[in-house]
Amino acid sequence: MLTKRIIPCLDIKNGRTVKGVNFVNLRDAGDPVVLAKQYAAVGADELIFLDISATLEGRKTMRDMVLKVAAEVNIPFTVGGGVSSVEDVDALLRCGADKIAVNSAAIKRPELINELASKFGSQCIVVAIDAKKVGEKWYVHLAGGTIPTELDLFDWAKEVAERGAGEILFTSMDHDGTKSGFANKALAKLSELVNIPVIASGGAGTKDHFVDTFTKGKSDAALAASIFHFGEIEISELKKELKKNNIEIRL
Repeated sequence: MLTKRIIPCLDIKNGRTVKGVNFVNLRDAGDPVVLAKQYAAVGADELIFLDISATLEGRKTMRDMVLKVAAEVNIPFTVGGGVSSVEDVDALLRCGADKIAVNSAAIKRPELINELASKFGSQCIVVAIDAKKVGEKWYVHLAGGTIPTELDLFDWAKEVAERGAGEILFTSMDHDGTKSGFANKALAKLSELVNIPVIASGGAGTKDHFVDTFTKGKSDAALAASIFHFGEIEISELKKELKKNNIEIRL
């Protein structure tokens, strides 16, 4: 059985870590490099940094930050936000990132996934998917969740896996920041549909939510932000709880 992973997510805006609810009402959560170092020290398995404003200036700031993080941490980390070309990915990997997340650019031009997987290898290409449930269907959203599309979550997930993505990071916009639990039905369906790891994002509030997403949601990894940033759940304690529930985890 593959070891499950706990991944703190750091949303970056203007060089600072921020966190909101349902993608809005952002508040400051601290210096991303300091937080990264702390998370590596307390047992996080990986980190994900997402530049949520992703302006050209922001991407430059992101590269500086990636260099600093790479110098401070010894665990894998993923960087995303505003990534739209082979050149963007190349630059971030050269700065020290282990994986790169693409989202909007891949929806606009799906061949980008093939190009990135071909040049850099599937293992370092993560496709992030932000989706919202409307009626019985999940619709994919662009641009940090601000623009709805007609794209079905499950159709898109299947396509990105076929195009060479190494992992899918699925964020339920309905659950984001609510601390009401992950979208486990959708996650379980995704995990059955694709043969690549699925990272659960959106809704973490208690240790039981992590237990549920690994058992009911069949997730390979679980991502959270505010509960870690503001000290509501300690990663070491969370991992002990998962171990108690017979979930394979690195202590």
